[in-house]
Amino acid sequence: MSQELGKIEKPEVGSFKQNRKVMQVPLIYAGKDAPAEYAELFEKYWQQVAENIAKLESRLGSATVIFHETVSAGGDEGLKILETLNLKSHELACGRCRGEARLHCVEDPDMLTEVMDWERCLVMGFLNDKVATKVYEFYSEANRKRYQYISKAIDEALKDGDVALLFIREGHLVQFPPDIDVFSVAPPALDEIHRWARDRAAKREKGQEQPG
Repeated sequence: MSQELGKIEKPEVGSFKQNRKVMQVPLIYAGKDAPAEYAELFEKYWQQVAENIAKLESRLGSATVIFHETVSAGGDEGLKILETLNLKSHELACGRCRGEARLHCVEDPDMLTEVMDWERCLVMGFLNDKVATKVYEFYSEANRKRYQYISKAIDEALKDGDVALLFIREGHLVQFPPDIDVFSVAPPALDEIHRWARDRAAKREKGQEQPG
């Protein structure tokens, strides 16, 4: 069961006392050369995420378990890796790991790099439809196994009553056990980012904007 913060009625905390809880945060990235308008939305998004997490923690309890996709190690080593991937999620994770929270690894390095390699192949494009179909099949199967691994890792790491933060891309395939209540942290700025991306794509199609 997934609940989106600020968009549906929030249940009473008492009804979740025995269940494990996951606050799910969509991962949004920004490169050094990101357009100024997007960079502003990016900053706004992560500020709202921090505020929404704090509100949830005031109701559910502080997060003591941190999960972050594409980070193939836990603890301090994982935090160092995370710092190179996304400074915003790193900041939120570090702030909690200074207390009782700990970063848990949910990735198998071999599975992760296999998916990443197939993704690179898909981005490059193909001349032959048969090759494209075959590569997509390989990618889909590798991705399915990876998300199965992540699902199992989350289930094994969370104890009764634990509260966790999960940073993961939108559209993921993680399946949560029925005794894990999932709270989707999706602040208004996320919709603004989606709208910005759609508008930019439409302009490109009309030849009004150069890629970059």
